[in-house]
Amino acid sequence: MIFKKPRNAMSERPEVSPANDASDNAADRALPTDAAYEQQRDALTAASEAAAEHVMHDAEAGGREDIAELTAQLAAAKADAADLKDKWLRLNAEFDNFRKRTAKERLELIQFAGENTLKNMLPVLDDMERAIANNDKVEDITVVREGFHLIRSKLLHILGSQGVKPMADIKGQPFDVDRHEAITNAPAPNEKLKGKVLEVVENGYTLHDKVIRYAKVVVGA
Repeated sequence: MIFKKPRNAMSERPEVSPANDASDNAADRALPTDAAYEQQRDALTAASEAAAEHVMHDAEAGGREDIAELTAQLAAAKADAADLKDKWLRLNAEFDNFRKRTAKERLELIQFAGENTLKNMLPVLDDMERAIANNDKVEDITVVREGFHLIRSKLLHILGSQGVKPMADIKGQPFDVDRHEAITNAPAPNEKLKGKVLEVVENGYTLHDKVIRYAKVVVGA
């Protein structure tokens, strides 16, 4: 005879103790509902947006300050550039005037460099004209010669005041290519005069010890 286990009349679900049931209810209450979750998410979103707006506001304020500072620097740089340009134009104009004035003064200096010397020589010309006029009335040749010597002395004095001097004592000196110009050679009267100046055809002159005209001489051979 087969024995069967008696069937339970109650459900197969295990019994739940009151303690376990209370714990499960507390856990269920701890979990947020959909409405609470939405509130928390909205709060976080609002906070994030507020923080982002604050950052953007600070950035915009800082950008405006930077733009204002750069604008001020640009205006100052433009003012400095305009001032430098004005100074350059004035300086360039002054230099151009100085260059033109200097060129004019240099040209006048070249043209009128000998003005004082020529003015000093005019009295000599006056003496020559008076001598020529008097020579027609003078019969004594000695007076005429004396007049020429006086005029020559006056001319040499004027030239000497300007630094012009005649070469003195050339005859009998050794021929010097730096001071003399040989126009011809001639037989020397003796051995001592060979290579020396025999005759002075045209005297030489110096200006402050610089030769401005070579003496034309005859050299002994």
